[in-house]
Amino acid sequence: MKQLFSVIAMNVRSIPQRASMSIATILSVALMVGVLLFFLAMANGFRATVTGTGADDVAMILRGGSQAELNSNLQRDDVRLIEIAPGVAADENGNPIMSAELYVIVDGIKRSSQTEANLPLRGVESGAGDLRQNFSIVEGRMFEPGAAELVVGRGVIREFEGFEFGEVIRLGTNDWTVVGVFSTGGSAFESEIWTDLGVVQNLYQRGSSVQSVRVRLTEPDAIEALREYTDSEDRLNVDVSSEAEYFAASAASGTITLIDYVAWPLAITMAIGAFAGAWNTMYSSVETRMREIATLRTIGFSGFAAFMGTLIEALVLAAIGGALGATIVYLVFNGFSASTLGSGFTQVVFTFAVTGSSIVVGVVLALIVGFLGGIIPGIRAARVPLLAVHSG
Repeated sequence: MKQLFSVIAMNVRSIPQRASMSIATILSVALMVGVLLFFLAMANGFRATVTGTGADDVAMILRGGSQAELNSNLQRDDVRLIEIAPGVAADENGNPIMSAELYVIVDGIKRSSQTEANLPLRGVESGAGDLRQNFSIVEGRMFEPGAAELVVGRGVIREFEGFEFGEVIRLGTNDWTVVGVFSTGGSAFESEIWTDLGVVQNLYQRGSSVQSVRVRLTEPDAIEALREYTDSEDRLNVDVSSEAEYFAASAASGTITLIDYVAWPLAITMAIGAFAGAWNTMYSSVETRMREIATLRTIGFSGFAAFMGTLIEALVLAAIGGALGATIVYLVFNGFSASTLGSGFTQVVFTFAVTGSSIVVGVVLALIVGFLGGIIPGIRAARVPLLAVHSG
């Protein structure tokens, strides 16, 4: 053990003697870890935003087989049948707590790129805010029924120009006044623009149709009674799910899968480059210390000590690179606001989240690269011939 610790300490202290190659190895590992953590932070943030949206005691009703609001279409008679369904909670006046909703896609200008991107202009009924968790008007007021007025989610204001409180903005062929800003605690609803349902139906010639109906349930388990009712009602062809289920399914599809498929292949490709850099660095380390290693072997140090000294040096370089990459990504991107295309072909605003588990994954990958990059040079160090002490 004394031999082992002595050789490890000597190898680590000699790293500055190979500064250029050591720095190159550290930077290549840091870049690999940084790229992986960047994409994982994006996926984590988007997943947290989407899965944190929706409640177990709110049911979302779409046309049968549509799977997404954009493909759904419900008529006024459908809404009336849903109003009287069992399991639907009522307010103090006996009215069902529900909101029939319809959205159209409008263009917004992204602050970061000055390019157009899709945003949902959602027509809602007066109870829409009561059906969203943590909903509150943080500036201004709610829109008036029948008026060309908007309330805008905080996420929209953060990522898009022209939607600040009091602004007049043109969407499509109409001018709208932003009369309020709302928050839902960072959920995907903050990526939406709301106005009165009737206004959207009239201006966009949608008649009396809607795309979805949200209802407050008397309790989460009441969704089964609601499903039994809609399944047995011949005049209805709808699918019923809780909001939490609906958004969890959205999170498991499309965007997050795409991010994961980009992140890991790219990180593995870069890991191969980092592995080659670590290998070359450690081979150079062994070659430049050939006589030194042979001398240690001559005075009784074991080949295993030489092997472990080289391997630990590679692991130290990889660990420094992994820590550097993780630190940079955390400082630069954790909490960074961005938007990407969601399941309804509109932008969802979210914040990057560099989690502890992601950092562990990045550092472990760095150590794997260091381990693989140090094995063969370590074997080379263990097999240095004793006669090498007389060479040169």
